[in-house]
Amino acid sequence: MIYFRGCLSREKMPEIPDTTEKILEKTGTDYRTLDNEGCCGSVLLRTGFYDDALQVMKDTLEDIRGEKILVSCAGCYRTFKYEYPDILGEDVDVIHTSHLFYDLIKEGKIKPAASQEKVTYHDPCHLGRHMGEYEIPRHVISHFAELVEMERNHEKARCCGAGGGVRSAFPELSIEIGKMRLDEANDTGAETLVTCCPFCISNLELAQVTYSGKGITIVDLSQFMLGRLNHE
Repeated sequence: MIYFRGCLSREKMPEIPDTTEKILEKTGTDYRTLDNEGCCGSVLLRTGFYDDALQVMKDTLEDIRGEKILVSCAGCYRTFKYEYPDILGEDVDVIHTSHLFYDLIKEGKIKPAASQEKVTYHDPCHLGRHMGEYEIPRHVISHFAELVEMERNHEKARCCGAGGGVRSAFPELSIEIGKMRLDEANDTGAETLVTCCPFCISNLELAQVTYSGKGITIVDLSQFMLGRLNHE
């Protein structure tokens, strides 16, 4: 299995792949990473650079063809799962980290240490509305803590504000959307906000710093799990 770390995580948020790899190693999960890892092409596709995206996708497909692919990023997941077969005509055997973590719990390779900690979950657009995956991350969280939902959740969840190139083209609007989502998270009384997309984490953290500089802890699912699992 190849762990495809993704551009944002690999270059700017290394704590996400670092914690994910620690979980893989603790559970004896066989994997490797690519020294020359490229880009899945998601951001180029969403922002209209189709020809550039096509070339990037073709190059990446050469590196991953025939392999099982693990991704942390919801955008990578959608792109590999949907766009590669649709545009390039080749299926990619891809799994999101939330699915793998859930399987490892079911297999007994991860032994959760349950607590009364209140945690809320933000649905990334690419994982939720685009791919219909809402429950698996919630099942994982519920093994470790008490899940409390925001007012808008599942298919009605508010976007973090970073998607579709909004962060780049309309930064002020992006931060304002992120602030509204943080207000919902804080209203739950949760101590921690968990999500499954580095773009969501990045924009929500920026919104938090811009407006208050403090507040709810925002983490990837892998980061949430690593500090709480009881692995034998």
